[in-house]
Formats: sequence, structure tokens, C-alpha cells
Amino acid sequence: MAQWSRSLPATMEANDMLPRVLCTLPLPEPFGSLVSPHAEIVTLGAILPEEELAAAVGDIRPAVLVPQLRDAATAQVIEAGLPELHGVATYAVGFNNVDRKVLRDHGLVLANTPDVLTAATADCALALMLAVARRVVEGDRIMREDSFAGWAPDYLLGMELNSAVLGIVGFGRIGQAVARRAQAFGMSIIYVPHHAGAECPQDLKECCREVTLQECYTTADVLSLHAPLTAETRHLINGEVLRSMKRNAILVNTARGPLVDEDALATALEEGWIWGAGLDVFEDEPHAHPRLRTAMNAVLLPHVGSATGATRSRMAEVCARNVLAILEGTPPPHPVVLD
Repeated sequence: MAQWSRSLPATMEANDMLPRVLCTLPLPEPFGSLVSPHAEIVTLGAILPEEELAAAVGDIRPAVLVPQLRDAATAQVIEAGLPELHGVATYAVGFNNVDRKVLRDHGLVLANTPDVLTAATADCALALMLAVARRVVEGDRIMREDSFAGWAPDYLLGMELNSAVLGIVGFGRIGQAVARRAQAFGMSIIYVPHHAGAECPQDLKECCREVTLQECYTTADVLSLHAPLTAETRHLINGEVLRSMKRNAILVNTARGPLVDEDALATALEEGWIWGAGLDVFEDEPHAHPRLRTAMNAVLLPHVGSATGATRSRMAEVCARNVLAILEGTPPPHPVVLD
């Protein structure tokens, strides 16, 4: 098991019985500055297998567990911290890795970090659209290999985003931010709402049109995924969907890897069912499907949608304020409904 580190205020001793906050990985400031006056921060420094994480939680007995998206915050892990554990504050928006039922059954709290990574993730989605459409990675590779033979009228042709139809599946904060950016590229925007009855924001009503999932699949030149991962959305994009898409379509996923059946996507890219794909998330992270890694019409990023210094710092602040509220026994600023 990884050796954890402990962070205490300079005036405190380890036996002063401060509540403990367990972070699996070290978090950027201002997390430490905000939390350490009120709690002992224990950092594991690694993403551990479920059994090891449960053992660490059992040994440390934190009042709050702060996992990453890759941590398996299962019933075994959560129950190992009882009765000292009061809640879980994820350093992420997503919480599909947390057993919400066991939290509810034990009257514990779950909080996440929404809103603050919207802009960065939307920027990443547009970057992937452009990279795939204009074959940026292929061009970069050609120049690094010094194999560019010179300009020609039909050389390395891509597709234009101007006048292309952007289909957005999941029209929440990030999907809406992508739509606002896409307007600057002259794209027509269709969307599938993130839940039934969701309202389109006033500033997007004139440029965005709600459609069914099937119409979104068959109409979009670029299909961008921003849906949560649930039992219903797992492999939302499968072989049947990929075959129904335009042959010049681009698939972009900055949401959750398992939304896409990667085996079917690899076949679609190899056989030309669609133009290309841009992926920031994967089914089996940190690994990408081996056939995707060899697909020249796929652009692959290592889950960097929120990876800007400013965004990660804002996430740390939101996470810290959630932790402090749980320690105080008050509702966190960003609670997750445990339905």
C-alpha cells in the first residue's frame, strides 16, 4: 500500500484529535489553505485498488473522503470509514464512481464540483472538433517526420465547420457552453436536452433547435457528447448509431468514456462509417482501445478537459468548501441528490 502523507497546522500536534480529511491525490491550492486550519489532511498519493483503498480508509478513519473520478468509492470503501465518516466530497463533477445508495442508507452526504470546469471542457470539445476536421494531428506528424513534399490542391483536405450541423447530446451547462462557442464558427446547432422538460436558455433559443436522439444522430455533421453516465446512457453510441450517422460526421466525447462502445467506434473509423473522432475520455482509463490508438482519423487526449491551472484551482476551492461544510454538519454548497 502507498505511504500516505499528513498535513497539520503548524501549531497542532498529531494527537490533538482534529477530524481527518482523506485525499487520494494531492490537491492544488487553495484546498490546503482552506481546510488545514480545521482538519488534518491525509494524502495517499496514489489511486489504489478497491481493497487497498478500503484498508486505508479503515486505518485513517476520515470524517470526509475526497476521491478522484478514478477512485472506486464503493460500499466496501465507504463502510470501512464508519462511524467516523460523515460524507464524500469528490474532486470532480462526475460521481458515477461513488456508491450513492450506501451513502443514502447510512445518512451520509455527497458533494461535487460543478460549474467551475464548464468553460475549460467546452474549449476542449471545440479543440477536438477543429483538430479532427482539419487533420491537425496528421499534419503535425508529417512535419515532425519531415515527410511534407509540398503544397498541392488536394493535399490533406479536411472539412469546414462553417455551416456544419452540430448535434449536442446532453444540453446542460457544458453542452450549452459548446453551443455558444460553436456560433462563432457559423455552425447550425441541434440538441437533445439533458433531461425531459429542460428549458433552453433564452440566449440560445433562436440558434438552437431541440430534436430527438435519432434525428441528432442522422443529421449532425459533428456529434458532441455531454450526457452523464448512467445505466441508460452506457454505450449510448453503439454500432447501430454509428452506422446511422453521416459518413462525413465527427464524433466528439468529452463527457464519460463508457458512453461510447469503443470496439464499435474503432470499426466505424477503420471502415469509414464516419469521418473521424475526437476523444478526451475512454472506457478503460487510463488506457485507450488499441485499435483507436492506431486510427489516423482519431484524435486522443488524456482526459484533459478541465486541465487548466485556473480551473483546477477553482475545483479545489469548491471541493474545500464542500469539505468544510460536511465537517461542520451543514449542507455543502454543491450537494448531490442521492436518489
